[in-house]
Amino acid sequence: MIKIYHNPRCQKSREGLELLEKSGKAFEVIKYLEDIPTKDELRSVIDCLGIRPENLVRKNEAIWKEKYRGRLLSDEETLEAMIQYPKLIERPIVINGNSAVIGRPITNIESVLNQ
Repeated sequence: MIKIYHNPRCQKSREGLELLEKSGKAFEVIKYLEDIPTKDELRSVIDCLGIRPENLVRKNEAIWKEKYRGRLLSDEETLEAMIQYPKLIERPIVINGNSAVIGRPITNIESVLNQ
């Protein structure tokens, strides 16, 4: 089943959700700010994306700038930061099977819908 990691307060995330709704395909919405992923879940998402944890971080967030900017973090430390402060997680993330994309731009989502 398709999953979207969604933040209702984010315009891009709302646009991604709308795209999924229009697709007519079944999907699950994960409001990751309320249902914070475990480290293993987050690691699994990162593996599907094929990126390093630091590439999933929203580096313009105030929390990142205040606590982490300029620091060299290990992958584990980056995962811990995203779990402690889930607002740091880039969004939306759409997963379909073993494929995943960050929905920025929204057209990225189309590439995983037809798998």
